[in-house]
Amino acid sequence: MPTIDLNADVGEGAGNDAELIPLVTSANIACGGHAGDALTMAAAVRWAIDHGVAIGAHPGHEDREHFGRQEIAITPDALRRLLFAQVDRLHSVAAGLGGEVRYVKLHGALYHQTGRDAALAAAVVAFVHDYHTPLALLGQAGTALQEAADRADVAYFAEAFADRAYLDDGTLAPRSLPGAMLASESAVVAQAGRLARDGVAVSMSGKEIAIRCDSLCLHGDGANAVELTRAVRAALEAEGITLRAFSV
Repeated sequence: MPTIDLNADVGEGAGNDAELIPLVTSANIACGGHAGDALTMAAAVRWAIDHGVAIGAHPGHEDREHFGRQEIAITPDALRRLLFAQVDRLHSVAAGLGGEVRYVKLHGALYHQTGRDAALAAAVVAFVHDYHTPLALLGQAGTALQEAADRADVAYFAEAFADRAYLDDGTLAPRSLPGAMLASESAVVAQAGRLARDGVAVSMSGKEIAIRCDSLCLHGDGANAVELTRAVRAALEAEGITLRAFSV
């Protein structure tokens, strides 16, 4: 049967990390940019360690007003400095508690900018390649970021989204579109199952599209994030799908 990673964005102030982290296999911890601080990082790291959950850094634009979801122009050099500051912040917290940061998943607008822009993607990959401990990248398949990682032989794992709608070309539906976030538990569970089992999603227009999926993401900041994650985990396990963090 298939094996899949289940990841969630945590440490973002949603107030549900203690319940959410034990339900996933990888935790993307905000690093004090778009959200989070030393206390939230330490709490998330402790819960991850206690429950055997892989620790990932979740850096984003330092723009708390817009939760890191508004695009901001940034140069490759500035991006590398941002990544070093934020990832090193989490690394220090994790190391002090006996944990290890195993991967990087970018947040929000930065996630999408580096997926499109080859120069920014190259800067991310150069940072990961040169960092003083081994790191992998988690992001969407078929992006500029994956292409840069493949060229540099940096470990790259592809995530798909259980709670986001897709367009016909396999890209995520913009949040501005009605229905871009799947709200019902049945829709989220059904999409998670298709992605984990078959590597397929159904677009907003009803088209079946192939989506490479090493890891399933559920957003941690939704009002019913814990309930949705619990339902997805239960449904996947009921199908005999093994939940396990991806290897670095």
